[in-house]
Amino acid sequence: QVQLVESGGGLVQAGGPLRLSCAASGRTFSSYNMGWFRQAPGKEREFVAAIRWSGGRTYYADSMKGRFTISRDNAKNTVYLQMTSLKPEDTAVYYCAAARYDAYQDPVRMDYWGKGTLVTVSS
Repeated sequence: QVQLVESGGGLVQAGGPLRLSCAASGRTFSSYNMGWFRQAPGKEREFVAAIRWSGGRTYYADSMKGRFTISRDNAKNTVYLQMTSLKPEDTAVYYCAAARYDAYQDPVRMDYWGKGTLVTVSS
């Protein structure tokens, strides 16, 4: 069992940065592949970024490449999402998720979810 708690959301001006954190419980965090997803009002949950259990491979949605960076610190049981050059269309609830077998981009394949943190980007 893995429990995930996101933090770091808030209100930010367009063009600004924000860093999200996801703290995980459990001694097996380092064996899980982690992902960030987001859901805007009235829209489906979408993939943002993923990182393999070792941290050696990362994956990004096309619209986030070059702006967002996912990283993890297995010693701290934490995964991060550094966001830069934020746009109003990045406004959403951002969720952290864990998957045992792969760095999935499909939210239905993730095993555990946090409750999310709201990011609001003002124009």
